[in-house]
This record gives sequence, structure tokens and C-alpha cells, in this order.
Amino acid sequence: MDLETNPVTFTEAAQESAQPPSAISRDQLKPLHRVAARLISEVERLPDGDLVGQMIVTALRLLRDETNRGDLKLLNRSLREMRYALKVFAPYHAVRKVSIFGSARTPETDADYLQAVDFAHRMAQTGWMAITGAGGGIMAAGHGGAGAQPSFGLAIRLPFEQQTNLFITGDPKLIHFRYFFTRKVMFVRGSHAIALFPGGFGTLDEGTEVLTLAQTGRAVPMPIVMVDRPGGDYWRTWQKWVDRQLLSRGFIGPDDQRLYKITDSVDEAVREITHFYSNFHSVRYTREELIIRLHRLPGEEQLAALTEKFADIKMKGEFRAGGALPVEHDEPALAHLPRLIFAFNRRDYARLRMLIDELNDLPPSTSKLES
Repeated sequence: MDLETNPVTFTEAAQESAQPPSAISRDQLKPLHRVAARLISEVERLPDGDLVGQMIVTALRLLRDETNRGDLKLLNRSLREMRYALKVFAPYHAVRKVSIFGSARTPETDADYLQAVDFAHRMAQTGWMAITGAGGGIMAAGHGGAGAQPSFGLAIRLPFEQQTNLFITGDPKLIHFRYFFTRKVMFVRGSHAIALFPGGFGTLDEGTEVLTLAQTGRAVPMPIVMVDRPGGDYWRTWQKWVDRQLLSRGFIGPDDQRLYKITDSVDEAVREITHFYSNFHSVRYTREELIIRLHRLPGEEQLAALTEKFADIKMKGEFRAGGALPVEHDEPALAHLPRLIFAFNRRDYARLRMLIDELNDLPPSTSKLES
């Protein structure tokens, strides 16, 4: 079509492209839906079968929507990748893990590489597992420092630069991804902490996404450390840009900088991560409240002080101590932990991080509230 002599509107173009050469009619789909309905009714009898049934319904709607084959391939491959990755991670669900990001091009003799080796080794000594992108540079340093047994490799298929490092090659915890977005999901979904070492566009992309997820509450609270070589200025130079271009323009708030820590000390990086879990364990949302699971509750005076200091992040009511709620029935292994429960506004996630820091810094109390 000659667009200069035969102009079309966006609406007309969309309608034209939406008509496949061989559309499937609703009548053709009716027998399939009857078979699917019987399958779904059986699936729903199984534990969590209701969610699997919803996936089946969604998949069938792709046929109804006449989704093109290229998009169907993308969705199919994405689901397969994530299912397999979740299967590999499942046996290690209870083990804390740190995702390590950094340049694939960092030489083994570089101070950043040696810093990453030391960091991963120290984290493995504390019982943590290390997750990296399975390539060279900082990724190899992470696996080499931690060792193969406590390592996960999330490799991406690229035509260049991304060969699996020798520390993780052949390991059953090595997972290959076609898509960056499914790989990113598993990096964050499987992690309890993030460590960023100097790197290029990929490292900055991963770091910025993690910070965005933390700032918006789309990831669970976790420590994020940005680690330089001793005396290095990579992340401190980045911080100057953040101050000048983001903070000064109001694109972020001062409290948002509490979501991460910049350091050139492995000792400080390890301490930042391990201290985060010195009292805090995990969180769980109900329809109206946030449940913070702890190893020990604040005492009565401490609780009153926290209620006053963090009143701005409550929608209503008070902070209260308690045990496991009915919504947590699917996590019986955590039932013994005491809880701090309140109606969080689901907006001020940097302030929530500050609350967690305060809970971790609280000295032991002799209050009757303490578990």
C-alpha cells in the first residue's frame, strides 16, 4: 500500500493487523472448552490446583484472542524457563542466597575481581549461597569465591561474551535462559540480598531494576550493597550523579538512599547483609496488614517508641505484637516466630526499611511481649 496516496489511520491499521489469515471461530473452540472444563475441575481438587487451573484458562484464552504464533512462542518459552528454574531452586528454599552482579569483563588480577572473590567466600562461610550470571569476570569471581556447592548460575544465551565459567559448568544448579526478563525475575525471586560490583550497562540495568523493585515494594525487603575495590570510587561517583540529577530534582527522596549501602569494605558488606537478618526474618501481606516476622519482639517501651517514630507509615490502628495469622497456614515452618503487625500504607518502602533497621538494632528486652 502506498501510504502517501492511501493514508490509513492507526485504528484502521490495528484492525487490519488483528485479522489473521485463518481465524479460529468461537464455535470451533466450544468442544475444546468443554474438555478443558472437565480437566480444570479435576486439577482444582489438588493442592494449589486452583492456580494451575487459572493458568490453563489463560492459555486457552490466547487461542480465543487469536494471539500470533511469535507471541505464543515467547509466552511458552518464558513459562517453561521459569518452571524449570523454580524446580532447581526448590530444594534450597530455606537457605539464604545473595545475588552478585558485576562486569563479565573484569580480569582475574583486577582488584574488583579479588574483592568479589573475598566477598563470596565470606558469605559462603556464613552459610549463604551465591547466585551469579554464570559468566566470566565478577560472575566467575562469585562462584570461585563461594565454591561450586553453594553456587547457582543463571546463564543467558548470547552470541558473544557469555560463556559459562568453569566453576559452575556442568553443575545441576546451572540454568540457561533465553530471555533477560525471566532471568531477572529469578535473580530477585531467589535472593535474600543483592551485591553489586563495578560493571557496565548490564550491571547498571540490574542494579537500577533492583532499586526500583525495592522502592516500589515489588520485591520483599532485602539488603542491597554496592561494593567497590578498597579505595575505589565507582559507586561513590555514581552516588554523586544520583545526588545531583535525581535527589536534587525530587525524582527520589532522601529516605530512598536508605535502601542501599555503598562500601569498599568486604567486612562492612557482609555485616550489612547478615545484620539485616539478625532479628528480621521475612514479611507477609494480608489484605489490609503487613506481618513482619521476627526472632524477638520489641519490649513494651520499645514498641511504643517505634509506634510514635513510624506513625507516618500506618494507615490506621497501632503496631501490635502477635503470633501467626490464619493467612499464613501454608507456611507452618514459620509458625513459631513472633510477629509485628500493622496496617502499612504500601507506599513508603524506604521508611519500612528504616523500621526493619530499627528492629535489628534493638537491644534485647525483658518485656513480657518478647518471645
